[in-house]
Amino acid sequence: MSVATSLVIRPRRAMIMCSVLAVALLAVFVVVAVLLRNGDTGVRFQRSDQAAMVGIGILLACGVMLFAIARVRADAEGIEVRNVLITRRFAWSEVLSVSFPDGASWARLELPDDEYHAVMAVQAVDRDRAVEAVRALRKLHRAATGA
Repeated sequence: MSVATSLVIRPRRAMIMCSVLAVALLAVFVVVAVLLRNGDTGVRFQRSDQAAMVGIGILLACGVMLFAIARVRADAEGIEVRNVLITRRFAWSEVLSVSFPDGASWARLELPDDEYHAVMAVQAVDRDRAVEAVRALRKLHRAATGA
């Protein structure tokens, strides 16, 4: 059985849940913006207030979608991990192992000096896909380091 030369992993359930939540947030803020104009609260809301509510909904939806952009790219030379805002590349020689501790939400790369780097693209909620991803990453790591 040969080792894949390149591997790309993305979370599946996180993408679905984040997309649903982002749409729901945006819908709620649009509905609130529409209803602001017609309310009888004694406060006068302008079109700019309505636009601001829609803008806040868009910003919150974009913020939620940041959690869905996690990705891992691994090849024979190393692994690139993109989490919420930061992308880091590690050579396989820097990585001691790929682990998925019991009770953890996502996998991690074990690094020297008791440090680790979270791999949010491999999430426990993806179940069998997460197991397959960890096995594939471990296979690439073994092939590159001989460990």
